[in-house]
Order: sequence, then C-alpha cells, then structure tokens
Amino acid sequence: MEYVLKAESLEKKYRGYTALDGFIMNVPKGSIYGFVGKNGAGKTTLIRLICGLQKPTSGSFEIYGVRNNDKKILEQRKRIGAVVETPSIYPGLTAYENLKMQYMTLGLSDYKSIPDLLKLVGLENTGKKTARNFSLGMKQRLGIAVALCGAPDMLILDEPINGLDPQGIIEMRELIIKLNREKGITVLISSHILDELSRLATHYGFIDNGKLIREMSAEELEKECRRSTHIEVTDSSCLSSVLDNMGFEYKITDEHNVDIFGRPNISQLTKALMPSGCDIISVNENDEDLESFFISLIGGSKS
Repeated sequence: MEYVLKAESLEKKYRGYTALDGFIMNVPKGSIYGFVGKNGAGKTTLIRLICGLQKPTSGSFEIYGVRNNDKKILEQRKRIGAVVETPSIYPGLTAYENLKMQYMTLGLSDYKSIPDLLKLVGLENTGKKTARNFSLGMKQRLGIAVALCGAPDMLILDEPINGLDPQGIIEMRELIIKLNREKGITVLISSHILDELSRLATHYGFIDNGKLIREMSAEELEKECRRSTHIEVTDSSCLSSVLDNMGFEYKITDEHNVDIFGRPNISQLTKALMPSGCDIISVNENDEDLESFFISLIGGSKS
C-alpha cells in the first residue's frame, strides 16, 4: 500500500508539556483519513508539524516518501493544501479576489481556473459579496478553495465542520467526498465530531494524550462495531452448539454470556435450547457506534 504521509516516533514537547509522544501514523494514498481525538489530544499539533508551521522535537515524518529533514520536503509540501484551525481568507475581498490573491502568492499568473474552483466548492454565484458577509459554512468552503489553489494531491482539514449548522455539515461532507472521489485527493480530517466522521472516512487513526492508540480501515471498524445480540443463558456451551447448527457467528464471553453477531429469532432459539435444559435469562441488542468504540479505546464514559 502506498502512503502519502507516514510518521515514526514523532515527538513535540513544549515547556512542561508533551503534545506528541512517540507518535506513529500511516495515511494511505486516496483515502479519507479520519483523525480522531478529544480536544487537546495532539491533532492540531501534528497538522502544524506536517505543514511546516512548527518543528518536531524528535522523531520524523515523511510526505510522499520524503523525510522532514530533507531539503526536498519543501517541494512535497506544495502538494498539500490545508485549512488549519480557521480558514485563511481576506474578509474584505470577494471569493474570486481571495482566490486570486492565493494564486499570486503561489506565483500562478493564469486565473482562468478560478471560476471552476469556485463552482467546485459551491461559491460560483457569490459575485461581489465580500467574505465578511459569508455564512460560516461559506467561509469554510472558501477556505478549502484557497487550500485547493495550486491543485494539491492532499488536503488537510482541521475540524472543518466545527460550528456549522446541519445544512452546512451536509454541504461540507458532500464536498469532501466529491474532492476525494472525483479529484482523487487524499484527505486528512481532524475531528472530534465522530458521528459525522463515520459517514465519510475510509480509514481512521485514534489519538489520545499525544499517542496514536489505533489505526484501522472503515471495514475493520465496521466489523468491530457491528450489530450483535448479547444473550445470558444458564449454560453457554449448550447455546454454542445450537448456534453452530443455526449457522450464526458468535463469541463466548464466559460460561453464561454469548455475543451473537446478527439478530436471531429468540422464539426459535428458545425452542432449540429446550432439549438441553438451557434457559435464556436475558437478551440485549448491541450496536456500538464510533463514539462508543473510541471511548472503549481510551477508557472512560460518554458523560
């Protein structure tokens, strides 16, 4: 598998505080990588290191195979567009003028592609309206348009849906998916809004206290968070025999508890258990979401 970003034993320390501690990361090319963690876990620190806004204390990272201490890293950073913390836009300028300013900053003299870029992010009809009069969602989309100037291969978004209303969240989600699928852009999204992240991410990295505690694909996450029926019985060994005959996949927790992956017919199950004298004590359905999975990784509760 080809990776656009790799980090190895990365550390970032401030006075009396370690933001990243032996951090490891692998972002596959073409993925939408959900970077999951609580506020203050180290997500923004990593992004600032990747973008060259800060330097690591120790360890290293690679962008498209080039290490951060290599002079060629500056060229690789040109392949990255980023919106870090807040969109970098000029409030007194129109959307078109904002993109023109970014083109000039990048040394691009041909502005013919600006209208297409505005259309891509849904801002083609803003005309002479200045950015200060944009909604928060429009400002976020303009920030992404600015990040897309220069046609980057990778886009880094730091909390892109923070503060957006439901409609703005939907528009942002659709834009990110469009950029990934139609333009082939790898997207790294830092977020603590896990329900929304689960609707678009293809891969995940879970960070806590500066450490990456788990990396996995969306398929692997779905298997771990899949629906199950928890059944408490008088004898789990008897239940396992019945489940084998019924073709169910299951996991025995102990001599009384079994997790069945699926939704068995309880009446049929009760009938099948009767000859063995095994009784069902309780039945509960489990459907772990991304938030619950994250909480189980770091320990604690949803409160």
